[in-house]
Amino acid sequence: MSELQLKEIADNADMIIANYSFTVMENGDIKILYLSNPDQACVLNKDGDMIMSSMDDGRLALVQAYYLKNKDLIGND
Repeated sequence: MSELQLKEIADNADMIIANYSFTVMENGDIKILYLSNPDQACVLNKDGDMIMSSMDDGRLALVQAYYLKNKDLIGND
């Protein structure tokens, strides 16, 4: 992924925490991308349950916790 593509993702993100971009998709699911390593990504449903992931279990648990703690900031509570 190019630097320009990463910048566009970051610019359009609804929230960025610890270099993870959180973007609310049209259906309400949350797309999360680790900006430092774009191969690490996942999709969570509105409740924070994993739908799909290329993250290891530890990283997935971390982003789930970030999301659940801050989901009200992106209007997904």
